[in-house]
Amino acid sequence: MKKVKLTQIKSGIDRPLSQKMTLKSLKLGRIGKTAEVEMNPDMAGMIAKVSHLIKIEEI
Repeated sequence: MKKVKLTQIKSGIDRPLSQKMTLKSLKLGRIGKTAEVEMNPDMAGMIAKVSHLIKIEEI
């Protein structure tokens, strides 16, 4: 599986609870924090849900 690097670029404040929990499950939580995850259908769905808050880079 391919890996992607996620970096949070916008705040989760004033977002719905589901988006906040999705950021937390992606190991993000504050602006500038970076996490590497393996891409699979579950991760793709979570990434799509908060794509407006994060920057995605393929590794």
